[in-house]
Amino acid sequence: MLIFTPFKNICTLLYSWLFDTNNEAGLAKLIEKSVAWLIVASVFSIALEHIPEVQALYRGELHIFDIIAIIIFTIEYLLRWFTASNNPDYAGYRFPRLKYLVGIYALVDFIAIAPFYIALFMTVDVELLRALRLFRLMRMFKFSRLLVPAIIEFIDLNKKNTFRRKIYSLLEPTEQSGKLQVYFDNFIVFWVAVSIICVLIESVESIHQIFYLLFQWVDVVTFTIFTIEYAARLYVAPENPEFKQYKWTRLAYAKSYQALIDLLTILPFILEAIIVYQVDLRFLRVFRLMRLLKLTRYSSATQTLTGVLKRERPIIFSAMFVLFLLILLTASLGYLLEHDAQPDVFTNIPEAIYWSMTTLSSIGYGDMTPITPLGRFMTSIVALIGVGIFAIPAGVLASAFTDQLQQDREALKRKIGKVFASGELDQDHLLEIKQEAERLHISATSQQRIMEEAEREFKESLAGKAQFSGLIINVLDHPEYAAQQFQTLIDQLSFLVSASEMKNLHTDLSSQFGDESDEIKIFNLLTSKIST
Repeated sequence: MLIFTPFKNICTLLYSWLFDTNNEAGLAKLIEKSVAWLIVASVFSIALEHIPEVQALYRGELHIFDIIAIIIFTIEYLLRWFTASNNPDYAGYRFPRLKYLVGIYALVDFIAIAPFYIALFMTVDVELLRALRLFRLMRMFKFSRLLVPAIIEFIDLNKKNTFRRKIYSLLEPTEQSGKLQVYFDNFIVFWVAVSIICVLIESVESIHQIFYLLFQWVDVVTFTIFTIEYAARLYVAPENPEFKQYKWTRLAYAKSYQALIDLLTILPFILEAIIVYQVDLRFLRVFRLMRLLKLTRYSSATQTLTGVLKRERPIIFSAMFVLFLLILLTASLGYLLEHDAQPDVFTNIPEAIYWSMTTLSSIGYGDMTPITPLGRFMTSIVALIGVGIFAIPAGVLASAFTDQLQQDREALKRKIGKVFASGELDQDHLLEIKQEAERLHISATSQQRIMEEAEREFKESLAGKAQFSGLIINVLDHPEYAAQQFQTLIDQLSFLVSASEMKNLHTDLSSQFGDESDEIKIFNLLTSKIST
């Protein structure tokens, strides 16, 4: 028995440190993310292997990467098998490691590495080797370890919801969304990033010739995904609180900023298919970069910046108006001072506006430069003024952005305070607070500090109210404060008894409440205890 105790301790420690996502101090979440990215990179590596030009140039590098991936997947597989006795899904069985081996996740993990070892230890022909290499794409099913629990959670949370409400919970964060909605957002962001990268690098002719077919497939896949997402968001528009007040909710949503962005991301593909071979479509391919704007939906920083711009709009407009007047004024003066000396450069005031803007912004390309003494003197003054003028909007935005973040943090602190006041600080509330903190880009350390500050302020406020007001405290939620309030009342009654005649105080209470009232009975009981 003593021999197996260290063995069990090692298993427990490894599982808690590597695979238990409830252990905040462990590496489970980091390992999950790292393995997910390795799966994606591995799949892309397999796709690149089937491009002859890439295979010829980078065969060795791709093989080394595949070996590294196999080693990591194998270590993960063995460690999960070794710690299966501590996994809640298998701990209740008599032979937990054997049960793990026949489980669906273990089979998926085994399939992900099996082709490599089959080809390594067995003699296979060319056709079988190709099949085994293609079979490595099964590594994508390793995502099931994350997706299956999230899907089960999503189904449980949405049992009573309609189909449209379920789709809305998948597309937008709600109380019934769970982790699946986060994974869906990450899925869309991933394909936006892939699409943008392809648009950028396919402009390189040498790369375009090699990956032409791959770029086409990526474009088809992204178009399909974005079209389904757009149609789904249009379908669930009546569930969106922002558009419920409209009679034609879907039309109102279709005219919103985010819906127009979603539409613009799929229009280039449709237009290319309709007007192919009739016009130059290069501008449409570049237009696909509009997909980058889809990321604004998933970026809290963009939402915060939008709120800041709306709030500080009057100040920013005033600064822009002053800048506009200054540009016109300096352009007019530049034209008057330089036109005679350089008629072919400062030909008119609109041309001088270009010079004024580059000078005020302190860029000064040098293609339009004053040569007269007064013109050069004015250019120096304008350049100095420009530094201050352009600094005003930047300073306003920076200050407002910081203020907005501080307001968001204070709002989070007030929300935590309300949770403490309700006495219902459970795992659901902690998860909600954590998600809100992540949305505001608040680190785990700052989040803990905010929670401690909120708890301290709540306790101080509650203690103060218990002493100096008639606040009624729920004994079940806060027994310690109820006891403190009761002691405070006893002390106050003791003071009243000692500071006044007992007989007179009893007479006054009897005349107010009656001799047989509960108040008199409680008074008699407490005063007898105090006297004792």
